[in-house]
Amino acid sequence: MLDDITTEAAGLSANRLNRITDWLSEQMSSERLAGASVLVGRRGGVAYFNASGMADKELGKSFKRDTIVRIFSMTKPITTVAAMMLYERGCFHLDDPVAKFIPEFSDTPVWSGGGIGDVKPQETPILVRHLMTHTSGLTYGFMQTNPVDERYRNERIDFQGDRSTLAETVERLSHIPLICQPGSQWNYSVSTDVLGRLVEIWSGQSLDEFMTSEIFSPLKMSDTGFSVDPDKADRFSALYSPLHGGGSMNATVKASTEQAEERRGLKLEESFKQSSYLKSTRCFSGGGGLVSSIDDYARFCQMLLSGGELAGERLLGRKTVEHMRLNHLPNNNDMAALGQPVWSETSYEGIGFGLGFAVVLDPPKASIVTSVGEHHWGGAASTFFWLDPLEDLFVVFFTQLIPSSTYPIRRELRTRVYQALVN
Repeated sequence: MLDDITTEAAGLSANRLNRITDWLSEQMSSERLAGASVLVGRRGGVAYFNASGMADKELGKSFKRDTIVRIFSMTKPITTVAAMMLYERGCFHLDDPVAKFIPEFSDTPVWSGGGIGDVKPQETPILVRHLMTHTSGLTYGFMQTNPVDERYRNERIDFQGDRSTLAETVERLSHIPLICQPGSQWNYSVSTDVLGRLVEIWSGQSLDEFMTSEIFSPLKMSDTGFSVDPDKADRFSALYSPLHGGGSMNATVKASTEQAEERRGLKLEESFKQSSYLKSTRCFSGGGGLVSSIDDYARFCQMLLSGGELAGERLLGRKTVEHMRLNHLPNNNDMAALGQPVWSETSYEGIGFGLGFAVVLDPPKASIVTSVGEHHWGGAASTFFWLDPLEDLFVVFFTQLIPSSTYPIRRELRTRVYQALVN
C-alpha cells in the first residue's frame, strides 16, 4: 500500500473531493453499479480513497479496499511492461518481425474484404511494435463485424480458461487471416495475448512465472495474478451486467445518456463462487487474464509515474517509460484516423496510442478536460486507470459491470477528479 498524503500536500481541495464521494454513492443508489472504489494518487502518495456499495449483493458483501476484481484488459499495460523489461535486456527490437520468434505468422494471409477465403499475402510483416499498438491486423472474436472475427469464434480463439495453452492458442490464431495489412489500421485485438506468448519465448518462463517474479513480487502486488488464491476467495467480487439491455461489446462508446439511463438495474453475471478465476489456468492471457486489488494496481501506476521505479525496485529505465508514453501511431495520427470506431476501452477522437495504453493528443478534440500526454486504459468490467505526468497524478477505478460501454462513468469520474485540483 502506498503512503497516504494530505489533500493540501497533494494540491487537492478536500471539499471538492467530496464530489467524488457523492458521485460514487449515486452510482449505487441509481442502481448503475453494485459497488465501486476510487483511488487518487498525486505527488507520490494516496490523496483520496473511497469505496461504496456491494462486492456481492446476493451475499451482502461490501465493496472494500481489499476487494479483488477481474481487471480484464487492464492486464494489457502489465504485459507490455513485461515485454519492455525484456526489450531492455536485449531480447528483441521493436521493429523485429513477430515471425522471427513465432514462424507461423510469416504465412498468415490478409483478408481482402470478401469471404474468408478472399485473401492476399502480407505486404509488410507483423512487427513486435504492431502488437503493442494494436496495429497488427489481428482482431477480437466478439467484434462481430466481418468474416475474420467470425472465424475467431468458430475456431474458439479464446485466451481464457484451460482448454489449451497460450502457445497452442497462438499457433491456431496464426492460421486465420489478418483483418488488414500490418501497420495500416488501429483495431482492438488479441495482439497483447500474442505479446504475452512472446514474453514466454524471450524469457523461457510462463507468463505467470515471469510476471510474478519480475513484476508482482518486486512491486509487492500480492493480490494480482491469473487466478484468485483460495485463502482470498472471500474477497473476490461478483460480476454484474445491466438488467435491461446494456449493448454489445462492439457498441461504440458514444451511446446517449438517455439510452444509458434506460439500463439501470443489475443482474448477476457471475457469482464469485462460480468463477473460473478460482481455478488455475493453462492459458495465461496477457490481454485480459489478471485479477487485482486497487492498492496493487496503484503500485503499478506509481511505478510508471515515477519513471519505472518504486520503493527502490526499478523495473524499467526512465527513458523506456517516456518512450512508451509517446504516440506510436503513424504520422502522429489519432485512433479515429486509423480505424472504425467500434468497441474499445477509449474514445477515438484526439486519442493516440503508445506502447500498451491510449495517449491523449488533443483534449479539446477528445472533449475531455485532461492533459496532453495523459495515458489510460480500462477493462471490460468497467475498471479504468489513467496517469497524468504533467499533474503527477494517477487514478484507479474499480467496479464489476460488464460491458464497460454501459455508462459514461469514466468521463464522469475524470471530471470530478480534475475539478478537485487547486495547485
